[in-house]
Amino acid sequence: MVEQSTQQNHDKAALEELSQDTASRKRFLKMVGGAGATGALAIFVAACGNDEETDTGATGDTDTGMGAEKKASKGDLEILNYALTLEFIEADFYAAVIDSGEVTDKKIAELAKSIGENEQEHVDALTATIEQLGGKPAAKPSTTFDAVLQGGPKMILATAATVENLGAAAYLGQAGRIKNKDVLAAALSIHTVEARHAAALNTLVGKTVVPDGAFAKPASMKEVLPQIKPFLAS
Repeated sequence: MVEQSTQQNHDKAALEELSQDTASRKRFLKMVGGAGATGALAIFVAACGNDEETDTGATGDTDTGMGAEKKASKGDLEILNYALTLEFIEADFYAAVIDSGEVTDKKIAELAKSIGENEQEHVDALTATIEQLGGKPAAKPSTTFDAVLQGGPKMILATAATVENLGAAAYLGQAGRIKNKDVLAAALSIHTVEARHAAALNTLVGKTVVPDGAFAKPASMKEVLPQIKPFLAS
């Protein structure tokens, strides 16, 4: 519980600093996509309990540099590439589901397409962020989902729910390790979307959508990687 509280304090401090620092806020909005990031930042500020008015019109800044923070730490770049690999797998999964034609329910197919588009946007945003921070994006892995697709719509939905819950937990599992506040804000903006994907899919497959406790449970790389290994082509 002490460790969890420490991580929450770390995240809150970073987000408060981001909300109060005009230069950092401008960099964040550029890194994660302008108008969409504006809404995410507003949520972060509210979560921090910051009563100060936030200027979210910072996307017009012409300064494209990131100053002293242009370079991320090796650890942050490793986390970003870890997240990128997960997003590659998720985006490929939904593309394979749509291409297979196995999901014939129109509303569910539209949901899968919408989530897949989100995942591809995450891929694009993470790739751009890694490059802007001076890193080299991870190569896209070869994936296979034949076993899932052959199981039909029920298995596809169950797998989608598992993948999204795992993705949300994976982002949360790295939050306390991230040093760069811009990277932390970008990661949390994706984490919240993964969690909403998970909630929608949990409803479809009959899983409980009521949290089992007041705090989300993070997952470490050691816990996540074995669960995605079946989706990687040998």
